[in-house]
Amino acid sequence: MVAHDGPVEAYDKGGNPVAIAEDIAVIHDPQSEDAFHVEQHGVDFIPESERWAKPHHLFGMWAGASIQVEYFIYGAVLMTFGFSFGQALSIIIIGNLSYFLLGVCSLQGPDAGTTVFGINRASYGPNGSRIIAFFNWITQVGFEIEGLLLIVGAGLVLSGKAGFDPGDPAKVALVIGAVAVQFVLPFLGHATIVKVLRALILPFVVLFIIMLIFIAPHAHTSGKTYADWQVYFSGLAFTIALSGLGWTECGNDFSRYLPRNSSTQKTVLWIFLGTAVPEILIMTLGAILGTLLTTVGTSSNAFLPFLHQSIIAPWFVDVFLIFSIIQLFAINSLDLYSSGVTLQAMGLKVKRYQAVVIDSIFCLAITMFAIFNSSFSTYLKDFVDVVIVWIAPWVAIYLVDWVLRRYRYVPSELQNTGKDGLYYRTNGFYMPAMIAQFLGMVAAMAGLNPTFNVPNWLISVSWLTGSDGYTRADFSIYMGIAVGGIVYFLLARKDVKAQADRQDQLLGISA
Repeated sequence: MVAHDGPVEAYDKGGNPVAIAEDIAVIHDPQSEDAFHVEQHGVDFIPESERWAKPHHLFGMWAGASIQVEYFIYGAVLMTFGFSFGQALSIIIIGNLSYFLLGVCSLQGPDAGTTVFGINRASYGPNGSRIIAFFNWITQVGFEIEGLLLIVGAGLVLSGKAGFDPGDPAKVALVIGAVAVQFVLPFLGHATIVKVLRALILPFVVLFIIMLIFIAPHAHTSGKTYADWQVYFSGLAFTIALSGLGWTECGNDFSRYLPRNSSTQKTVLWIFLGTAVPEILIMTLGAILGTLLTTVGTSSNAFLPFLHQSIIAPWFVDVFLIFSIIQLFAINSLDLYSSGVTLQAMGLKVKRYQAVVIDSIFCLAITMFAIFNSSFSTYLKDFVDVVIVWIAPWVAIYLVDWVLRRYRYVPSELQNTGKDGLYYRTNGFYMPAMIAQFLGMVAAMAGLNPTFNVPNWLISVSWLTGSDGYTRADFSIYMGIAVGGIVYFLLARKDVKAQADRQDQLLGISA
């Protein structure tokens, strides 16, 4: 019995899902991809007839996700590492070059027609991929909570400016209200998210220009304080994880709406231009702010310093925070969308919009805990460490596997999670990938400079570079990527190349 995670009507001779002719009116509902209608697709295959996007559409979506307040705050947090402005600027530029990885990790969707963790079944097996999908689900929920913490923080500052005492009851009410509001966009789906993010680009370009006008005359960018090389590597890991590397596990969730013959060069270029370029500018603006309002990066509420300062006009603070709340809801919708389809990839038998409800419940509970037990900067740095350990080896394994199978998959077999599926392997696991993932995570942990306490033997490499968390280097990303990718290549190259031959047979491609 073949097990499928989504409705598949038939397959063409290339092994690709197609709609049966008499049912095509049912299968292809043009409204399903219109904005402000509930999208019906989840982790299932997107037919060519519903691939409405072009590579330049990804620019608008990702630019809307990049020209935003979170990266502004990240820039301010980066200054708390003790960098000179010049050091911080170099880290921001180098770190955001990692968006090239996001572009490359968005090239599989047009061919496979499904989400990242639908595609990931090829490299890990359907059951092995469920484990990695669980890591990703935790990551997406973590980013959602980060956004909610900022939303609540902005709401508390606005309440304080209006003369209301933002006590614990106000925090509870804001968390509940924020979770309820953020549910809407991911519930409606991909087309709605894209439309809203595009609409927010221009307002935030204007707001950030005005912010620059306020803070530039007061900037302290010529300070003589310099951080050691060890701290530099820690700041670089922080930036890479929160920029391109941290989005790689979402890329194909959105690029799957591109036609199969879409230009790979244009896809990578438009994504890079929509992410790296604006984020370098926005994080730099945040770093400038960090030279003035130093507590932005250390306060329990990142927006609280805006309440007690005289550099930025009070009226502009109000406007900036109101727009920030609106935009943070839109940004969170990307994470909620991806976490919803990830739940499906884990094997949860729910529709995509039902998965959004499940995610929202978890976000409510964890955000309620975090808002009373952690400062934003502490939460952010702890969260980044957790993400790095699993995602660094994963991205290497994922891309090495893609290259070994000659940059293509059999879409119908990605949807086939049964024992007769091409990618099923041994009990649904592909052990070379599982071994490479484990060893890569061990290597990433050994090179990590964590913000929380762990035994020294776990961080054996970083421990050798300094006496404490303030003086150690962080090699986690590079070690995780190198070990994960190399181990997988050595263990899997012959077998995956043989499977690539079988793929070509199923796809009708001659040698």
